[in-house]
Amino acid sequence: MIADCFVTGKWSADEDAKTLLDQDDEVYGDFEDLETGIIHKAKTTEDDDDDDEEEENDDGDDKKEDGEEDQKKEMTKREKFLEKKRKLKEAFDAAYDNADGGSSYYDDLKQQMNQQAELNRKEFEDMDDDIRTQYEGFRPGMYVRVEVANMPCEFVNNFDPAYPMVIGGLLSSEENIGYVQMRIKKHRWYPKILKTRDPLIFSLGWRRFQTIPLFSIEDHNGRRRLLKYTPEHMHCMATIWGPITPQGTGFLALQTVAGRMPGFRIAATGAVTDIDKSLHIVKKLKLIGTPIKIHKNTAFIKGMFNTTLEVARFEGASVKTVSGIRGQIKKAIKTPEGAFRASFEDKILKSDIVFLRGWIPVFMPKFYNPVQTLLLPKGEKDNWTGMRTVGQLRKDNNVAVPLNKDSLYKPIERKPKVFRELRIPRELQRALPFKDKPQEKFKRKKNAISRMRAVVREPEERQAAALVHQMTTLYNERKRQERSRMAARVEEHKKKMSVLEEKKDERQKKAKREIYKLLGKMKKKPK
Repeated sequence: MIADCFVTGKWSADEDAKTLLDQDDEVYGDFEDLETGIIHKAKTTEDDDDDDEEEENDDGDDKKEDGEEDQKKEMTKREKFLEKKRKLKEAFDAAYDNADGGSSYYDDLKQQMNQQAELNRKEFEDMDDDIRTQYEGFRPGMYVRVEVANMPCEFVNNFDPAYPMVIGGLLSSEENIGYVQMRIKKHRWYPKILKTRDPLIFSLGWRRFQTIPLFSIEDHNGRRRLLKYTPEHMHCMATIWGPITPQGTGFLALQTVAGRMPGFRIAATGAVTDIDKSLHIVKKLKLIGTPIKIHKNTAFIKGMFNTTLEVARFEGASVKTVSGIRGQIKKAIKTPEGAFRASFEDKILKSDIVFLRGWIPVFMPKFYNPVQTLLLPKGEKDNWTGMRTVGQLRKDNNVAVPLNKDSLYKPIERKPKVFRELRIPRELQRALPFKDKPQEKFKRKKNAISRMRAVVREPEERQAAALVHQMTTLYNERKRQERSRMAARVEEHKKKMSVLEEKKDERQKKAKREIYKLLGKMKKKPK
């Protein structure tokens, strides 16, 4: 029987296991159990069928029970938790959802709409479409004719039925144009970062238009600081001049819609955050000046401003030197024009550079250019180009980038600072203790006059001096030889002493071993 499960086709009659078993039952028939005395009779075909059905039912029930038990055993801890959660949810739904057996509000509303639609269909079924639309409006799926006023003639002349056109409606509040603030992020698949004041094409609501965005970021003190480029992996704020759009409306931005780009085209995505008629974006301004006159902690600075009016505008502003000395602008002076008086924490040097860090507001160009692809001739609707960037203009006109020599990196060469010599007044020197009094750097040389004097010796004196020199040389040579011999004797003595020290150490080690042996034997002896 088991072999039949793994064999395709049919066995012959003399090899089929089931057929052989049936033949055995027919041959042997009834038999008596000699131990118990029970007589077992052979089953007929009908009895066999009934028993088979009962056995199948019993086997099915047993299998079902066994399957449920196995399933419960095989259920993991998570499955048991999910099953418990599902049962609790069913109990909750049964308790609170349609507890009285009625329908929900949504079902009632849907049923009411279906009833109204069925009533309208029956009521207006025999009417013409012209009269019917006056009562219930245009139904979904109907063809309508729309009349749009004040359309340009290029739209009619260059109309292309194969080009898709989407018609939408605007609210009265969305027809105004103003400053729109957005939260924007460069798309991670776009290869380049975006630059401030480069034109972008926005798809916002029902409109597609080109405008000039200003990117900014909000500091911890609430200041909106202008950014030159968008961050690589972070959101920033963008302000555009465009149609007033409700907050939360999503948008996407592209650099161009002309032709097909080989890479990813969506440059940025984001959402509208605020609608404001004013613009509060500032950028950093650093003004540099140099001192013309210094008197203790006060200095006169020039080169930072051009007129007295500008100085008056910045009175009280904080300034700082490159060396870190802080100061404050006090008042303008008459000459030169734009110079002012400032006070500092400490006396500054003539070579110091004074700078002022300020913030100035940024003015935004009011540029709004709707994308007019439907006004182009057939075959050119995909080649619409609006305002081009400065880089594209230079590339198209083959113009090189202007080089500013002041912007190039140059080797910094600073001359070493030479400070004046410290001079302490004599009265202060007298009051100082001896250890703090300044010492003379240049001491007088002894016998300076005698060295400058020329000495002419007599022949006898020259002979005596030569003899003394020879004797001194011999004496020095004898001393040198004695020192070398002494060093050799000392080295030899050290070697002998080292040998004696080694022998002495060996004798001491041997004596210690003998003593330790005697002590060990004395401890081992019984008392």
